Amino acid sequence: MRVAEGAPVRFPAHIQVYVVGGAVRDRLLGLDVRDRDHVVVGATPEEMTALGFQPVGKDFPVFLHPRTHEEYALARTERKTARGYKGFQVYATPDVTLEEDLRRRDLTINAMAENEAGELFDPYGGRADLAARVFRHVSEAFPEDPVRILRVARFAARFGEFSVAPETLGLMQAMAANGEVDALVPERVWQELSRGLMESRPSRMFLLLRECGALAKLLPELDTLFGVPQNPKSHPEIDTGDHVMRVIDQAAADSTALPVRYAALLHDLGKGLTPPENWPNHGGHEAAGLELVKQVGQRLRAPADCAGLAQIVARWHGQAHNADKMGAAGLLDLLEQTDAFRRPERFGEFLQACAADFHGRPGWEARPFSQAERLRRALTAARQVDAGAVAQQSAPAEIPRAIHDARLRAIAGAVLKV
Repeated sequence: MRVAEGAPVRFPAHIQVYVVGGAVRDRLLGLDVRDRDHVVVGATPEEMTALGFQPVGKDFPVFLHPRTHEEYALARTERKTARGYKGFQVYATPDVTLEEDLRRRDLTINAMAENEAGELFDPYGGRADLAARVFRHVSEAFPEDPVRILRVARFAARFGEFSVAPETLGLMQAMAANGEVDALVPERVWQELSRGLMESRPSRMFLLLRECGALAKLLPELDTLFGVPQNPKSHPEIDTGDHVMRVIDQAAADSTALPVRYAALLHDLGKGLTPPENWPNHGGHEAAGLELVKQVGQRLRAPADCAGLAQIVARWHGQAHNADKMGAAGLLDLLEQTDAFRRPERFGEFLQACAADFHGRPGWEARPFSQAERLRRALTAARQVDAGAVAQQSAPAEIPRAIHDARLRAIAGAVLKV
């Protein structure tokens, strides 16, 4: 019989409900619990719907609680049937035990559960690995799902004190080497990479992907940057890959939005195209890298706001660093090239990415990036020009030039005389 709307859900005695995964892990770490997922043991889909739960799972039985809308999944096991993360046959029957369900999970720290009384179930040593700050796979089923490589790397970005157990790293390396990573679909790669970029230390995600060999498969344009030297006068860190890692961590420290962090990740791809005989200089790398940034965005199916900002940052960040040396004409040209008049909010994000690039060098973290303020003042001044009034005073063919000249005068008055 269906539960009345608004009434509390009372499960029959033969059904056991547990909070599982990240909610248990984060509570034991003393962190705020973001989401609560549940496993239901002993129930059928029909019983769940009769209790008022709404079925939402496509690949296996998942239901939404009628009041809290939290997810409740039937306990299940899986059998690998094909390559890739979708190549599984799922069994979700009332006789699947909690231990069997937890055994299919990725890491021991995510394979713990609590019942309604708060009793902890930890059959695979997750609590001990939490104390030891170790990411360790639960079982030999770990290599069956290539998404787990991305998940472990994302957890590394979130939990900065954790290390990967050697045997787990070995499995990740084998998965990258045997082509399992190649079966990942772009949408899932983007989902995990974007979440990792929003963690506190995104560099740890990409360094771990590189260590296990997955970065060369997923983002070869980024992997190539490691070992490419830069001019030590402007880049004391020298290595381009090291620089990019510093830049994305700086963007995270600045609490920037995802498009800024994604642009920071790809801003120097052009340096990977510099002929070795030209090292450590990379003249023209901004224009050279633009096509690579476009290709990566298309391959990952990155959202338009991320892809668009990344292209602008890759192409024009070098000019932004030289803004303190520009006259009014140079400043206005950069504003026009970056579409700052139509997209001032995105231009603000452009400057954030450029600031992260500037500060992402050892010893430069506290240096003032005065170029950004100069460009902001230039944009503010130029936007104060009344284009309509200028147009009324000009012949039709002269309007674009008249507006351009008026903006030049405004920038010169506001910026060059300061």
